[in-house]
Amino acid sequence: MGYISEIRKYVGYQPILTAGVGLFVFNDENKVLMQLRTDYNSWRFPGGAMELGESFEEVAKRELKEETNLEVDELKLIKVLSGKDTYREYPNGDKLYDITAIYVIKKYHNNLKINDDESKKLDWFDINDLPLNMTEHTKNYIKKFGNILEEALKEFISVERKI
Repeated sequence: MGYISEIRKYVGYQPILTAGVGLFVFNDENKVLMQLRTDYNSWRFPGGAMELGESFEEVAKRELKEETNLEVDELKLIKVLSGKDTYREYPNGDKLYDITAIYVIKKYHNNLKINDDESKKLDWFDINDLPLNMTEHTKNYIKKFGNILEEALKEFISVERKI
C-alpha cells in the first residue's frame, strides 16, 4: 500500500479515489476462494489496490500471490465497478471510493497458504452458501451490482463445456 499510504499523509482520513481489483478464484469443484480479513474480522474475496504504474492485470497477479500464494495462469475481466456504491470506510477511519476491476481466475498453480498479515484464514465456499460474516463492501458489491459471482461461474462453466 505504498501509494495510498503516501496520499494519506496529505489527506488524512478524507475520501480518496483508488483503483484496484476483486478476484473470484474458483477451484475444480466450482467453489470460490475467500479470505477472513484481520482488519475487519470478516470474509471477502482476495484483491487489493493498484500501485503507481501497475496495470489491473499486474495488480491481480500480485495481490493473489501476496494474499494466497497462488499464481495466476489465466484471468478474465468480467466487470468494472465504480461510483457511489464503491464507497467504503476501513476500521482505521480511512475512506475511499474505488474503481474495481473484477476478474475471474480458474487456472492457477501453487499451494494455497496465507502469505501476509491481512488474512486470518483462507477457505473455499459454494456461491450459494457464502459466509454471513462478510465485509460490508463485499455484501454491497454483490447486492448493488447484481450477482456478478453467479455470472462469473456461469461464464467459466460454459467455457469449460466448449473446450
